Amino acid sequence: MLAEDLQTAEPTASRSHNAGPSLEQLADAQKTRKKWLLVQPKSQTSMMVDSGTVSMPLNLIMVATLASKYFDITFLDERTGDAIPQDFSGFDVVAITSRTLNATNAYKIGERAKAQGKIVLLGGVHPTMLHDEATSHCTSVIYGEIESVWDELARDIFQGKMKSFYKSSDLRPMTTMTPPDFSFALNSPHAKKYSQLIPILATKGCPVGCSFCTTPTVYGKSYRYREIDLVLNEMRSHQERLGKQKLRFSFMDDNISFRPKYFMELLEGMAKLGVRWNANISMNFLHKPEVAEVAGRSGCDLMSIGFESLNPDILKSMNKGSNRLQNYETAVSNLHKNNIAIQGYFIFGFDDDTEKSFQATYDFIMKNRIEFPVFSLLTPFPGTPYFEEMKSRVRHFDWDKYDTYHYMFEPKTLGGEKLLENFIKLQREVYKGSAIMKRMQGKPVNWVWFVNFLMNRFTRKLTPEIYL
Repeated sequence: MLAEDLQTAEPTASRSHNAGPSLEQLADAQKTRKKWLLVQPKSQTSMMVDSGTVSMPLNLIMVATLASKYFDITFLDERTGDAIPQDFSGFDVVAITSRTLNATNAYKIGERAKAQGKIVLLGGVHPTMLHDEATSHCTSVIYGEIESVWDELARDIFQGKMKSFYKSSDLRPMTTMTPPDFSFALNSPHAKKYSQLIPILATKGCPVGCSFCTTPTVYGKSYRYREIDLVLNEMRSHQERLGKQKLRFSFMDDNISFRPKYFMELLEGMAKLGVRWNANISMNFLHKPEVAEVAGRSGCDLMSIGFESLNPDILKSMNKGSNRLQNYETAVSNLHKNNIAIQGYFIFGFDDDTEKSFQATYDFIMKNRIEFPVFSLLTPFPGTPYFEEMKSRVRHFDWDKYDTYHYMFEPKTLGGEKLLENFIKLQREVYKGSAIMKRMQGKPVNWVWFVNFLMNRFTRKLTPEIYL
């Protein structure tokens, strides 16, 4: 995702700097088209986050689509097995996307290309959040979405006058978003490693501002969305491309349901297409039965929900106002009545967590038959308010371990040893054979069943040392 946030002492790049020749004129003046290498680096985490089937990197695909108008593009995804070259002599620009858990690898690639005299662009969540750190590993850091700084960035590349960072004073509306060209990823010799879920984007931004979340910094607090017809047309184009109706889409939006009217109208349109889909969704209005009814009718087969905690004090400390414990069971019931499975996220490691927190979570999961529970350890991501609050207590700054599965700091009530002991016990109990059968009985035999049995094997091998 070569489009995120950054800050530095230099003046910001802005779309207002449009004096001089147009991009078309600059492109026409080039004797040969400049060559870009776009890189999706893999992570080094011991939890094998980037192993097996991976999702297509939509943000990097969007960068490729945008840049290909003026530049020749080579697209490499190290997660699928694409090899990153040691010699970058065939390229003018090396553009690398990074999140925290692959930042170390991204930096190494950037340093190697920079040492060979290439223009190196670093973008993504981590360079956005830690711009001072990222600047030393590249020529320029992209702050915010690349489309919002594109005119100035492309002009500077043509003219060879690069700034150390690019940030727009405002974010472009999604109405100007160019539909992504998936051929950049699909033409890879390792394309079979990509999930069959087609990533799609309808909205950006989140006004909520949870203390541990990077989204408001990366995509802004204003909530932007594409016209519904554009989203539906993109789905139709994939149906035509693949020659079948029943495709599976995965929305990459952080908070697709924030504007209920827009969300409901989008679902009504999707109901006519015959597609299947999943998305992350907040708890804002899932307690309303009509929402789940329309979602089910429109083809939703799974909702990913951040329940986070069963402790109201913890939810309050997270600024998670949309999560109201009294609505949890109602929301789950509404989705299940419409044959929508739930991927439920639960976080542990807060100062207020006790052993009762784990028992309450287990009871909730089993009672409500949550199909795919996902457990993580509280991770203060750099650049967030929570990171600044916890910085003095963080055990290390080894970015490879910032994957939400490693033990980051000592919680005050439980302590580290008890935290990991209970964390492992909960996972084993939820994913033991009898618990899987109880949660999944009577539900369609599909990939969710398969994941549960993979988790059964995985959790039996867990030890506290894995999380250190």
